[in-house]
Amino acid sequence: MTPRKKRLWFIVAGLALVGIAVGLVLYALKNNVSLYFTPTQVYNKEAPQGRSFRIGGLVEQGSLQREKDGLTVRFNITDTVKTMAVVYKGILPDLFKEGKGVVAQGKLEDGNVFHAEEVLAKHDENYMPPEAADALKKAKAAESAATQPGNGASPAYPAAK
Repeated sequence: MTPRKKRLWFIVAGLALVGIAVGLVLYALKNNVSLYFTPTQVYNKEAPQGRSFRIGGLVEQGSLQREKDGLTVRFNITDTVKTMAVVYKGILPDLFKEGKGVVAQGKLEDGNVFHAEEVLAKHDENYMPPEAADALKKAKAAESAATQPGNGASPAYPAAK
């Protein structure tokens, strides 16, 4: 084998190894990326089925229910347009309150119930995840545009529970 062919062989083998390494990294990241969705997006089937993702919005007033085991809680997350039921087994963050922003990570199960593995609450009086703030603004704008008098339209997204 000539030196030129050896060099070519090393270059091709090196590129193949780099390609395999990049492919493995991308595959690992794909399985660990946690995307953020609002309840409206979940109802519109934009969220992944059978895969972990994050859902965020406001904890609906009066929806918090604690079960007798002391760890399981049920509450609703809303983006003011749609509402999603959430079940979480664990200790809630100290700052978790009804009417405040929250992000839950988990999977969507049968009957459109979100089973959270982790619940994150806001960290100060004015904080809300940027995605949740944008989603709330869009939902309020869509709701106010649909319910303005004189346009003869009904609300685009009536609240679902």
